[in-house]
Amino acid sequence: MSSPLESSRREPTRLYRWIVLVFISLAMFGNYYIYDSIGPIADILKSDLGFSDRNIGSLNSVYSIAAIFILLIGGVVIDKYGTKKSVLFFGSLCTLAAFVTMSSSRLSVMLTGRVLLGLGAEPLIVAITTALAKWFKGKELSFAFGINLTIARLGSVAADTSPRWAQTFYTDWQHPLMIAAVLSIFCVIGGLIYFFLESYSEKHHTLGRAAERDKLVLGDLFKFNTSFWFIVALCVTFYSAIFPFRTFAIKFFQEAHGVSREVAGPLNSVLPLSALIVTPFFGLLVDKIGKRAHLMMLGSVLLIPVYLMLVYTDISLYIPIALMGISFSLIPAVMWPSVAYIVEENRLGTAYALMTLIQQIGLAGFNWLIGFANDYSNAGPANPEGYRPGMWIFSVLGFLGLFFAFMLQKADQKHGGHLASPHGN
Repeated sequence: MSSPLESSRREPTRLYRWIVLVFISLAMFGNYYIYDSIGPIADILKSDLGFSDRNIGSLNSVYSIAAIFILLIGGVVIDKYGTKKSVLFFGSLCTLAAFVTMSSSRLSVMLTGRVLLGLGAEPLIVAITTALAKWFKGKELSFAFGINLTIARLGSVAADTSPRWAQTFYTDWQHPLMIAAVLSIFCVIGGLIYFFLESYSEKHHTLGRAAERDKLVLGDLFKFNTSFWFIVALCVTFYSAIFPFRTFAIKFFQEAHGVSREVAGPLNSVLPLSALIVTPFFGLLVDKIGKRAHLMMLGSVLLIPVYLMLVYTDISLYIPIALMGISFSLIPAVMWPSVAYIVEENRLGTAYALMTLIQQIGLAGFNWLIGFANDYSNAGPANPEGYRPGMWIFSVLGFLGLFFAFMLQKADQKHGGHLASPHGN
């Protein structure tokens, strides 16, 4: 039985919810900027500090390894302490990570900073996702998630284009990372304001319950059908072909194609920009026509020639990058929702946690592998052909993605054709 005080409470107004969304998304902006701040200075790390490409790749590999650890232990902190404390704590950890990374030219210190980022960024995303479910469930939840992702991706775009809008800071390796450290304070500001907004609302409003967190239930690993495992395989191959490329893309554009950093950065930003603009339209398309496995096959086909075009032709860079952007917009829009059509609702948390964990394993391995391939082939401005082995690795991943999408289509036919139907029936 509710007390008179509880009965008198009302739900937060729509304006209040959107204020919450803006500030919680501000933390995501800072989070994404920090992660993508390494790419624009990859060549400086090599020329000024003597880092190898393997070292540069390791800066993102250790992030993924830390993320794997966090995914294995689950969202215990979020469950125990709630979203407002978790967002503030993990946002503060991301800010600390940014300051540690820029504080020293020693590789060990930078790696420590990136480990801290992996430990903070992934649970921050989970905490924010949980918070959004609490505030918007039944009230524009999908749109709120979309706005949150849009603001987050703007952090990636800002990092990629920083060589242009912050050109005067690119005189050494440290000043660009100082910008990342300053912008990382958004993680704390967003978390702190959200803390007070939720605290106030707990006293004066009635909030919805947060969605159950995605946790890994080991016993469920043996209950998923082959369709799910083919989606997981496609997820690993696809993201391993995209994000490790972005780690070295700006450096590659400079050294293999002779473009300036001010051009290479915005060129690399085409991928997150395309995801911002095009992904919702692909989502609407698949809701209308279904054919999910076929669309994932199409996305994989588009990805296959991209990397070979970049190292074997003189075609405009914008053509292969546009193809990559379409693939980067299409496959995630189809792939992640597809899991909900082939996995029971009470095991979706385990499915998504497992999928993300294996994805991070792939990212950790391929960030290091591409760096090793570049070093082994002595890739650089004097030897642009040295980038070819790494590009072949990416192309092979595209072929594997096509194969897994094809096998998914065959498996789905055997399991009722849920992915082929617009509504998954």
